[in-house]
Amino acid sequence: MSMATKKVTITIPEDLLEEIRAEVDERGISAYFTEAVRQKRDRDLLAELFDWLQEEYGPVSESARAAAWAELAEIDAEHETRRASARESEDAA
Repeated sequence: MSMATKKVTITIPEDLLEEIRAEVDERGISAYFTEAVRQKRDRDLLAELFDWLQEEYGPVSESARAAAWAELAEIDAEHETRRASARESEDAA
C-alpha cells in the first residue's frame, strides 16, 4: 500500500544539495529528504515526551544523561560504520 504524496519546493544551500546528489540518484533525493524529515519529526516528538516526563517525574540525573549520550554516540558510530561499508561495497561493484 503506497502513501499519498505531494510535491513541494524547498530551498537548501547548493553545497548541501551537491553532497546529497553525490550519494543518491534522482529518485533517491525524495526518499533521502523524506527519511531526514521523518527522523527530525521523530526527534521532535521525543523531545516533547522528554519535556513531559521531566514535568511529571523531575529532571534526569547527570549520570543518566551522560549514559544516554554515550549510548547514542555508540549507535551513531555503528550507523556511520554501516554507511561507510555500504559505500565501499557500492564502489567495489
